[in-house]
Amino acid sequence: MPLLDPKTWQDRSLAGPAHTVTEPATGDALGTVTLAAPGDVERAAQTARAAQAGWARTPHFERARVLRRAGDLFTEHADELREWLVRESGSIPGKADFELHVAAQECYEAAALASRPTGQVLPSEAPRLSYTRRVPVGVVGVISPFNAPLILSIRSVAPALALGNAVVLKPDPRTAVCGGLALAAVFAAAGLPEDLLRVLPGGAETGRALVEDPLVPVISFTGSTAAGRAVGEAAGRHLKRAHLELGGNSALIVLEDADLDAVISTAAWGSFFHQGQICMTTGRHLVHASLYDEYVERLAAKADSLAVGDPHREQVHLGPVIDAGQLAKIDGLVRTSTARGAKLAAGGTHEQLFYRPTVLADAGDHTPAYAEEVFGPVAPVRSFTTADEAAALAADTPYGLSLGIVTRDTARALDLAERIPTGIVHVNDQTVNDEAVAPFGGVAASGTGARFGGEANLEAFTELRWTTVRGDVAPYPF
Repeated sequence: MPLLDPKTWQDRSLAGPAHTVTEPATGDALGTVTLAAPGDVERAAQTARAAQAGWARTPHFERARVLRRAGDLFTEHADELREWLVRESGSIPGKADFELHVAAQECYEAAALASRPTGQVLPSEAPRLSYTRRVPVGVVGVISPFNAPLILSIRSVAPALALGNAVVLKPDPRTAVCGGLALAAVFAAAGLPEDLLRVLPGGAETGRALVEDPLVPVISFTGSTAAGRAVGEAAGRHLKRAHLELGGNSALIVLEDADLDAVISTAAWGSFFHQGQICMTTGRHLVHASLYDEYVERLAAKADSLAVGDPHREQVHLGPVIDAGQLAKIDGLVRTSTARGAKLAAGGTHEQLFYRPTVLADAGDHTPAYAEEVFGPVAPVRSFTTADEAAALAADTPYGLSLGIVTRDTARALDLAERIPTGIVHVNDQTVNDEAVAPFGGVAASGTGARFGGEANLEAFTELRWTTVRGDVAPYPF
């Protein structure tokens, strides 16, 4: 029996307009959902808060059981959910399978959080028991984007629920199904009590209302740096915590001893996986001058060999970008870059929403596709001559998300990484990696630091409460 029934998506309790769920590869309508208006946030937060009180008192093993069952359901319904990820978000099947795998693992890891030790016994100057314990924050607001919609929703939703919170989730309307309604269906089937997960697909106004709602003390936001700044500013005004996972322009450093036979596939994956629509995408290839010409030639040949097309109906390496607006941004950055002196070594063309994987040689500070986050399948390449120069170039960005270093000398790579501020480093790998057990996050314009995974989730979605207990009433001088 399918989890997702398009006939149920017209939620009459929501006040927003009807929205057509569209397949980017074809433009076909896949269904219609009702969007949430800003006024729907207050009602959702109220019902979620009312449901949360009982959920917080539910024994940890019951909460863990729901999370484990949700993880199982992502696997049991993989065929159905994979199709939605492919058709609604433009994922190739392999990328959809990766999202489903991570979603299941996020649920299993969250289930383990429910029984984690949550406090300490403290020494005290008075004759009393003094201790701390972690308590749920209440209602967590989650705002997730279109590019990896399932992962970027579940990695906040699952731990927040496991720790005794309710969640109001606002997915991007372009991926309202696989970033929102799919999660609601999975958790309902897993036995999550009603109203603990409220899904409100909507635009920026609905997101703003979620950030400002007084019943939502914590916001988990994943999206662009520009939007993240606005979220952080609004959250600060309302004295609430905002966990921000934002953009990036990550560098892959290829040192002179690198094995080009091995590195080209790694480099191509870093820039072209999911059409480059990933915050960790390799946006800058920094290559030692002794390897530069061959690297550009071989990376361009790899790009030209990749198939681009409809991932639901063809076996391809890249699918469509999400919409015409994103395509225009990518194409504009590439055109401006070549006009300013970058050499188009591969790609730079598109048909409909299918943009060819693109390699730009002779990139530099003058190259917009090198200096800015493209969020498309574009690989700008720049040369360096010394490790000091490579470190300086890699660090010369407002972002600080991920870093890849390729070399036969791993000790040298670790030393180099110490000079480049990022939240994530991968030695002998490209910049796009994710595991449910690992902390994830960036520094500077890439966000507010590592938040996802283990202890980071525990801190993100709970408050630390101090409690003391005395046998007798405490005496005082007056």
